[in-house]
Amino acid sequence: MERVNQTSSVSEFILLGLSSRPEDQKPLFSLFLTIYLVTITGNLLIILAIRSDPQLQTPMYFFLTFLSFTDICFTTTIVPRMLVNFLSHKTISYAGCLTQMYFLYALGNTDSFLLAVMAFDRYVAICDPFHYVTIMSHHRCVLMVALSCSLPHLHSLLHTLLLNQLTFCDSNIIHHFLCDLSPLMKLSCSSTFVNETVMMIERPILLVTPFLCITFSYIRILTVVLKIPSAAGKRKAFSTCGSHVTVVTLFYGSNFYVYLQPVSSYTVRDHMATIVYTVLSSMLNPFIYSLRNKDLKQGLRKLVGSRKLQAACS
Repeated sequence: MERVNQTSSVSEFILLGLSSRPEDQKPLFSLFLTIYLVTITGNLLIILAIRSDPQLQTPMYFFLTFLSFTDICFTTTIVPRMLVNFLSHKTISYAGCLTQMYFLYALGNTDSFLLAVMAFDRYVAICDPFHYVTIMSHHRCVLMVALSCSLPHLHSLLHTLLLNQLTFCDSNIIHHFLCDLSPLMKLSCSSTFVNETVMMIERPILLVTPFLCITFSYIRILTVVLKIPSAAGKRKAFSTCGSHVTVVTLFYGSNFYVYLQPVSSYTVRDHMATIVYTVLSSMLNPFIYSLRNKDLKQGLRKLVGSRKLQAACS
């Protein structure tokens, strides 16, 4: 086991993963390989269905396309490394570890911002429908997606650069299945005061602000919907938001559990919550959005039908 006293001397970290028992490795490999393939397939189908159906060329599905693409990238950042660890060595290079951590935060927070943008879209559609086309113009949608991607990458770059300044001299064993900031900081034998101060100030802002925007949007939506006289009108309004609320609950519930706590309190028990927001939510999103959305289900049927027709003609 490697013992080092300078950050520049660290060549690799050891990821202990989900289990150290040899008999668990192949079942875990099979499970996460299946999850990964389902995630990629489901999100690709969502993207293809939206891009191929003219009726789905609206801001809501424009944002959903980017959410699905981000989920594919997010899962690819994590699961392939897990699969390698299950069947072979559990080591990851120092540069590889920092790279994984960078994309973990960049893509995870992009998901968070996109969910906030989608909530704003539903707020405008229900609370101000007459100005919806003007407010949610294509130019403005592109701008919101650009901000949703750029701000998380700046946030991730800041934490990666700060982590790179730390010294590791006790152990290179990470009690996790991925390179996350809190387990890495616990390995440092130099002062993490600056890192923790930045985390305490900046992380809640970046994580909680989108959640507050989502909460405000749905409070306003609920207020407007409750004023609709007909039960059918209320059901229609709620049906357009149900999928999004489910995804938000799944994503933020596990995210808050993991990240809104001090570094010192981070334990192995947080692994399950990390799996929920990094792996399971990306897999479940296509099912949640397609099963509760008639237009998207119709788009998927058209996509599958056209593929079958092309196969029959060829």
